[in-house]
Amino acid sequence: MPDTSTDAARVAGPPVRRAVVALARASHLGPTVVVTTLCTALAVAVGTPAGTVPLVLGVVLAGQLSIGWSNDWLDAARDHAVGRADKPVVAGAVTPETLRRAAFIALVVSVLLALACGPPAAAAHGAVVAMGWAYNLGLKSTAWSWLPYAVAFGALPAFVVLARPGDGLPAGWLVAVGAVLGIGAHLANVLPDLEDDAATGVRGLPHRLGLRVTAVLAPAVLACAVVVAVLGPPGAPPGTATAVGVLAVVVAVTAGAAGVLRSGSRLPFTLAMAVAALCVVALVAGGARGAVV
Repeated sequence: MPDTSTDAARVAGPPVRRAVVALARASHLGPTVVVTTLCTALAVAVGTPAGTVPLVLGVVLAGQLSIGWSNDWLDAARDHAVGRADKPVVAGAVTPETLRRAAFIALVVSVLLALACGPPAAAAHGAVVAMGWAYNLGLKSTAWSWLPYAVAFGALPAFVVLARPGDGLPAGWLVAVGAVLGIGAHLANVLPDLEDDAATGVRGLPHRLGLRVTAVLAPAVLACAVVVAVLGPPGAPPGTATAVGVLAVVVAVTAGAAGVLRSGSRLPFTLAMAVAALCVVALVAGGARGAVV
């Protein structure tokens, strides 16, 4: 009897791989990986038990996938209108219906996994996902477009700390670092899309401020987050944390310059994510002192 398994794999394999790649791209893969990695690193830094760290990773990953997929699903018509060929849904690699299903599945998974971390942690992560969806559903087009980023990025480190066994609470400065980083990331993220957004009626805070003001404000806000990350913990900052902080400020300034000099480039947001990573490095270099109270 002939073996048809190889032929079946040859026929089914490429479409399946293309679908997986399209879904990965539509999830806003770069930010999703960065946010998940940084939260996992923070979990390790604050002493989360080894058995709980994968749970934290799974919660954050599912939540970020849900937010990313819902964004490309809800923005499909707008992206088609401005010819965003870099979007898988515009290129025809995935349908809006598939993205909608994937977004809701990831949402349910994130909620179920978060509940396993306890009610306080689940509430914190619920705020993260709720804010991400609220932004995608319309807040992005208002003067309050910065608020979902501030709340979500502030709630992420709170979730990581609350997921630890025990009654420890996240330090106020740690939540502040996340919130300010979120605002800076929002400002940097929209820089390359200002013209396309304006053409489709999106009028968030950065659009109202304009390119040059946003390009100056983004690095200033990111630099403030760095200062809080280095000086917020109790005691004098270690030399390594200070050096990392200085590097992060330089990267933040570079992000603003890129926003002005390289119109349409995704570099400002990439650099904003690098600043977030450096803030976590500075925290780890300082032994995550004072992150849990």
